[in-house]
Amino acid sequence: MQKVLIITYYWPPAGGPGVQRWLKFVKYLPHFNVEPIVYVPQNPNYPITDDSFTNAVPTGVKVYKKKIFEPYGLASIFSKKKTKQISSGIIPTKNQTLLEKLLLWIRGNLFIPDARKFWVKPSVKFLSQLIEEENISTIITTGPPHSVHLIGQQLKRKSKVQWIADFRDPWTSIGYHDKLMLTAASQKKHKQIERAVLNEADKIIVTSNTTKLEFTQLTNKPIAVITNGFDSYEEAPISLDSTFTISHIGSLLSGRDPLHLWKALSELVAENEAFKQSLRIKLAGVISKDVLKSIRSCGLEPYLDLLGYLSHKEALQLQRSSQVLLLLEIDSDETKGIIPGKVFEYMAAKRPILGVGPTDWEVSNLVEASNTGKIFDYNQFKEIKGILLQWFEQYKKGELELPLAKTDQFHRKELTAKLVKYIGKWE
Repeated sequence: MQKVLIITYYWPPAGGPGVQRWLKFVKYLPHFNVEPIVYVPQNPNYPITDDSFTNAVPTGVKVYKKKIFEPYGLASIFSKKKTKQISSGIIPTKNQTLLEKLLLWIRGNLFIPDARKFWVKPSVKFLSQLIEEENISTIITTGPPHSVHLIGQQLKRKSKVQWIADFRDPWTSIGYHDKLMLTAASQKKHKQIERAVLNEADKIIVTSNTTKLEFTQLTNKPIAVITNGFDSYEEAPISLDSTFTISHIGSLLSGRDPLHLWKALSELVAENEAFKQSLRIKLAGVISKDVLKSIRSCGLEPYLDLLGYLSHKEALQLQRSSQVLLLLEIDSDETKGIIPGKVFEYMAAKRPILGVGPTDWEVSNLVEASNTGKIFDYNQFKEIKGILLQWFEQYKKGELELPLAKTDQFHRKELTAKLVKYIGKWE
């Protein structure tokens, strides 16, 4: 059986979508005669945790750990809340305080490529020996945090293993990168490290065609697109909400603020008494103050339910019981290739997806091809209002369904088969 070492920062009990990708690959790799060995930090500073993921770790999988020093722990002395927000990607875009600006400047310029860089040196020392002891032929690093790729880079230089770099998100082109108050020298250093990783890895994995196209401008190494996906769960049937619920699961950053959606809902409430009586907007996760301000300014607060962070199990239940699932992405060129992991679980829930994102968002192709919903640009007010009214009329008749949904290709086991083929044999 071929052995593959997976080096990842996010692992149970970490919460959020980042942990699920490799947790599920680890689950299914043995089905294809590949033994996964996992390496994670011993004392990580996760912004959110979810104990339900701990129970999902396959029995018998080898998990090695090494201590990590994280500056976020020191920074929290100044402001625990703001430090936690920045470490999880919640970066305020308006009315930044002096402390917020200082923390962002430190994050972007003193910790390159990121604040988990201090895990690299002890990890390389520990894993160099482990690779020999376990007779590991392939190592896979997954980022962000992209400092994890520096572990793979140094191990590759020291041994004959195959190194595959997996990018769950882009690196220097990700939406929040230009908000880190980078100096010209820091920006140059970030790009130099990114290019070095892309050219020293034997193979690269990305989650979108847009990121693949971006990386082909920086390297001629093989690049495979393996998206995120959904898994099967044994769950009791869940009844649909009696109200016309529009639910969003996950963090809502300031940049993900669909003003035309809120205005469309506001108009429908004013024009349609039945819509007004039925509407519920459910938001689960961390919600920025900017988004909440927009919702309230449109008079929608009476219809708003703030659910806070939900466990993965609770999130799955919410997805299956909601009438409509809301998917939002920042409106910028840099986010066209971002495919949120939750879109695949939305698909599996078999509830209509209403997406609002940048023009030519890659998610549009996925949702359209799978017959699982509709995706709009931020400025398509009439179209957004029209689909809401259409779906509401179907909801009133009990006919809001997705009978033609096609999602099997995004099951985690199918994606793992694709991964194993890409790993191949390495002598």
